[in-house]
Amino acid sequence: MRRLLSRLGFRASKTYCIFNKTRESFVSLNVTVADTHLTRLLGLLGRMRLRSDEGIWVIPSYGVHTIGVPFAVDLIYLDYENRVIGLVESLGGFRVGPVRLRCASVLELANHAIYSSQTQVGDELMICSSEDMQAFLTSNQSGPTKATLAQ
Repeated sequence: MRRLLSRLGFRASKTYCIFNKTRESFVSLNVTVADTHLTRLLGLLGRMRLRSDEGIWVIPSYGVHTIGVPFAVDLIYLDYENRVIGLVESLGGFRVGPVRLRCASVLELANHAIYSSQTQVGDELMICSSEDMQAFLTSNQSGPTKATLAQ
C-alpha cells in the first residue's frame, strides 16, 4: 500500500521530536504527522513493527484503533496545549483504544515508550522539529544545573 502511494506521489510528512518537558526526557525522536483524511486513515496500516524511536501523531483525534496493526503500541492523549490527559500502555493489535472527548490529538508510539520516558498524566510535551529541539536544548544548557550545585 505504501509503495503504491509513493508511486502516486504521496510523500511522508516531516518528522518531529517529542520531549517531555516535565520529566526532561525524550519520548520519541521520529514521529510523523497524520493530519489529513488519507494519513489518518492509513495510520500504521501496512507496517509490521515500529522501531523504538518511531510513532505517528494523529491530529485531530479523540481516540484511535489498532485494527489491522499486528503489534502493540503506546497511546498518549494530548489536549490543545500538548498536556497529557490520558495514557494507554501496550494496546494490542486489533483493538480499539478509549475515546477521550477532551482530547485534541493522540500519539501512537512504539511499545514501552511511556515507561521509558516516565510520562504521566499532567506532563507537558514539546513537539517540534529536530532543529528546534537542538536550539531548545542548547539554550537550556547554559549555567549550572541544580544537580551540580548540590554537589
